[in-house]
Amino acid sequence: MRTRFPLFFVFVLAACLTASGQISLPAIISNNMVLQQHTEVPLWGKARRSSALKVATSWDHASYSTRVDADGSWRVMIKTPVAGGPYSITLDDGKPLVLSNVLIGEVWICSGQSNMEMPVKGFKNTPVLHSNELLLEADNPRLRLFRLERAQSRQPEDDCKATPWEAANALSVKEFSAVGYQFAKALQEKLKVPVGIIMSTWGGTMIEAWMNKNSLAPFPEIKILPPADTSKMNKNEPTVLFNAMIHPLAGYTIKGMIWYQGEQNRVDPQLYDRLMAAMVQEWRKIWNCGDWPFYYVQIAPYAYHDTLGPAAPLREAQQKAQRQIPHSGMVVSMDAGEEGSIHPSDKTSISNRLLYWALANTYDWKGLAYASPLYNSMKVVKDAVNISFDNAPNGLTAFGKPLAAFEIAGEDRKFFPANARITGAGITVRSDSVKAPVAVRYAYNDWPPGDLYNTEGLPAAPFRTDNF
Repeated sequence: MRTRFPLFFVFVLAACLTASGQISLPAIISNNMVLQQHTEVPLWGKARRSSALKVATSWDHASYSTRVDADGSWRVMIKTPVAGGPYSITLDDGKPLVLSNVLIGEVWICSGQSNMEMPVKGFKNTPVLHSNELLLEADNPRLRLFRLERAQSRQPEDDCKATPWEAANALSVKEFSAVGYQFAKALQEKLKVPVGIIMSTWGGTMIEAWMNKNSLAPFPEIKILPPADTSKMNKNEPTVLFNAMIHPLAGYTIKGMIWYQGEQNRVDPQLYDRLMAAMVQEWRKIWNCGDWPFYYVQIAPYAYHDTLGPAAPLREAQQKAQRQIPHSGMVVSMDAGEEGSIHPSDKTSISNRLLYWALANTYDWKGLAYASPLYNSMKVVKDAVNISFDNAPNGLTAFGKPLAAFEIAGEDRKFFPANARITGAGITVRSDSVKAPVAVRYAYNDWPPGDLYNTEGLPAAPFRTDNF
């Protein structure tokens, strides 16, 4: 029978081992991990103070050495081969430690709030589409999962509490992010290499909590409490999730990140695009492994009944952010929401669309559509407005359904439901109630029907032509 030790005992044991000279490692570096292929990756930890530490890798029989600092800290860069494994890594400061069953492949992080956190098993009374089928097909020793526990801190932490690296199976997958898991599963199947996916999520959280003090410096209106402050922390306090759930991962070489967050920031959408751009810029800086891709999900439609604010301005800010963040891509979810659930069950469509962005932009797959139609321009012709779109080279479709989400307004700024039809150049919109139109909106509310697509099946992003 497998014995489980309380976390407190594990931490005390680790501290004692370090004091006596045995090598200790952060949670992210362990047996069963996946390291990013064909690059240099860091390993770090604690060891016997001021000792010489050697690292040997089984894939190339290379040896590396470094001097442990006076405080016991060490860090070494090792070269990884093309994807493969399992391999082993031996660390030796006089007392060898062997890491086994290590794979070399592609490493991604999934992060955000509850729609990224939502596990394959679903939330209480809130299902995930095809959950049991996903669990039935979960066994995959070449797909590895690492899941952080919720935590918060007012100062950057060097380690985290987590479910250690483990192979995908029904037990490990059921607790893992449905979006993150399905993205990683499909990526592994398409690339035919090992894939590691790291989950760092907490529902109901604002982006400011996931940012550090450097990225928040341009926003003096956001108050950061000092580490010595004794007031009670909450998950939405600026920096506390970064400190506890991102900083311990920083430096672990990754290929990219997928992100699904924003509902909680409806309270102040005017800042959101700049906040997200600042967050990604700082994360890439501290990771120090290049401008890795950042693919994210525009929040899904839902009939909100709270006082935070409307969803449309936040979605607009998310779209603006794509122009500010190099190597980024936005997934549109306007057809994958549920009027009565803020946690829609269809996570497969979302993970597939994230996959399209990754395959086409990160892995250079040709011929695959990945970007949703985006509003380009409008032209008034008598009592109608012609709308053109980007990312629809083969045209648009509603798959036989009526286009019900368009509105049109005149100089009085009063919007009326519009009749919309697909043309060779885009969409033509008009209404008998508006004889001299000046503005058009599409799906610009909390719960709009997402009924417009490009012919590849990617839904159009909501938009407005006005700045009323």
